[in-house]
Amino acid sequence: MLNALNAQPQDKILQLIQMYKDDPRDTKIDLGVGVYKDATGLTPVMRAVKSAEKQLWETEKTKTYTGLAGEPAYAEAMQTLLLDSVVPADRLSAVATPGGTGAIRQALELIKLASPDASVWLSNPTWPNHPSIIKYLGMNMAEYRYFDAESRGVDFDGMMADLAQVKAGDVVLLHACCHNPTGANLTLPQWAAVADLLEKTGAIPFIDIAYQGFGDGLEEDAAGMRLLASRLPELLIAASCSKNFGIYRERTGILIAISPKADMRAVVQGNLAFLNRQNFSFPPDHGARLVTMILNDPALRADWQTELEEVRQNMLTLRESLATELRRLSGSDRFGFLAQHRGMFSRLGATPEQVETLRRDHGIYMVGDSRMNIAGLNARTVPILAKAIIDAGI
Repeated sequence: MLNALNAQPQDKILQLIQMYKDDPRDTKIDLGVGVYKDATGLTPVMRAVKSAEKQLWETEKTKTYTGLAGEPAYAEAMQTLLLDSVVPADRLSAVATPGGTGAIRQALELIKLASPDASVWLSNPTWPNHPSIIKYLGMNMAEYRYFDAESRGVDFDGMMADLAQVKAGDVVLLHACCHNPTGANLTLPQWAAVADLLEKTGAIPFIDIAYQGFGDGLEEDAAGMRLLASRLPELLIAASCSKNFGIYRERTGILIAISPKADMRAVVQGNLAFLNRQNFSFPPDHGARLVTMILNDPALRADWQTELEEVRQNMLTLRESLATELRRLSGSDRFGFLAQHRGMFSRLGATPEQVETLRRDHGIYMVGDSRMNIAGLNARTVPILAKAIIDAGI
């Protein structure tokens, strides 16, 4: 049987990680992998997570399975964090998942189960896992314009023109904040315009939120999503705790479905639990329990929010420093977009050949489409990167 298998294409980011590891230069800079790093290059365990883990170790009495949907307390805590009560609880269904990717997979499975002919519309560009999973599931897929290569901002006119073609019952996948891979985000008035359009077309929004707290703040980063949730009858939310809680390897995510009416909740919840059962049965609990403890304990939550804000401010400082250094070296403000983008990523706008030049001549690793992880920088490497960008003719 196994002889019939064909080799799968290599994951470009995983390939980049290996190339970086194999590079003997001590001046190399990793801007490819999508994890937050501090000034020492470490992805630290947050203080509140450490404290919660210690408490859990001292008090946990069993490692038996959780429920198919995960613990209700986790769902309640995450619903409050994400939606802040803009939707009545009796319209919300939720299941814990193995990370944000697991939540996206389960959401797509739900769409396929409920509406197999629906098309899922993705921003161009988007996170590569989105189209990869959709293609694997054999679902219909379409794209809407999103990134303006000239301004390095959102091509909002193009986006709205494309979304005007979406049919009732189709699904539109939107990044809530810190767009991956571009770093270019919608403004709140633009979110309102998107809500108007989706309301008119009858399309269903599907929100991917993996970086709440990394952009403009915990509340600000959820504002567009909450606006849609408050106005539209149905909404799917795939959320990840990997980044803002720093628990990447704990694989902690959640899928939330907003139903039009409270009397639909039980059926939706039952289908979400059914899909979990078909995929992995019971979801992982360790990370979810830590998140629940942190969000429900005032002292732990305050410490977490303080450290999360430190992380956010560090990335903003790196962005500002890089834009300033590039302005000095180039004598122009053509890299000013770097200070305007939010989150870990920005798309530099370099060609694949220029990206290869950065790797070959300067030991700077970024994805081939010139997506770079700002959090991979520090005060020492900012000027090194800026000089390399200018030397590469970008």
